[in-house]
Amino acid sequence: MVIFRENPSGGAPLLLMVERIKAMAFAGGAAVFPGGKVDAADFDYAEMLGGPLPLDEAAARLAAIRETIEEAGLALGLAGVSDPAECDEARAALHDGESLQAICTRHGWTPDFDRLVPWSRWRPPAFERASRVFDTRFYLADAGATAPVATVDHTENRALFWATAAEVLDKADRDEVKIIFPTRRNLERLALFGTFDSAARHAAEHPVTMVQTYIDKREDGSWLCIPEGHGYPVLAEPIETAMRG
Repeated sequence: MVIFRENPSGGAPLLLMVERIKAMAFAGGAAVFPGGKVDAADFDYAEMLGGPLPLDEAAARLAAIRETIEEAGLALGLAGVSDPAECDEARAALHDGESLQAICTRHGWTPDFDRLVPWSRWRPPAFERASRVFDTRFYLADAGATAPVATVDHTENRALFWATAAEVLDKADRDEVKIIFPTRRNLERLALFGTFDSAARHAAEHPVTMVQTYIDKREDGSWLCIPEGHGYPVLAEPIETAMRG
């Protein structure tokens, strides 16, 4: 979930980043967008809700909503929530193993899938399948001007912060945070836009198709690349500098 918030100082919107604990098997120690794995209960809830979205897409959006509550304490993408930061009970219930479906029923919340704007979908190619890889969908969500108080969960993540896309890239270049290859490419793309609405319009102009990395062996060495046509301004990075999960 790529969460936008209006910048109180003006200028580019702020994005929410969480820093994963170093012990995590995937992207340990890296700054990433909140998110996690789709589970069986997400598919069950998606099937119960029905609607026009394919089952796997609805389940992925439910997972993004659930994981954002768990990791950042923000209830976004849900109708009936008066303050996205007032979800402590729901967060505790999720950590205790209760399903998002049961929590939404108790609070009178309803998933509003239209509040999640499809941004991209990444999956490594077949030659990398022997390692830990993920089929990852990214969504944009707007937290508006409410300055929600996000709080870290201290389980998978050790810290969180709000910053513009350009600021996160600058932090990474100064080695203050670590970002993996897909996160860097997404931040470079997000840095092109001064508002949530402009980013959402751009997303609509680039319907989501699978982004698959590949290695291009050039005279100056091997480069990790992505194809053209997905809306990304930077398509390649030397394999020596590209941080991978």
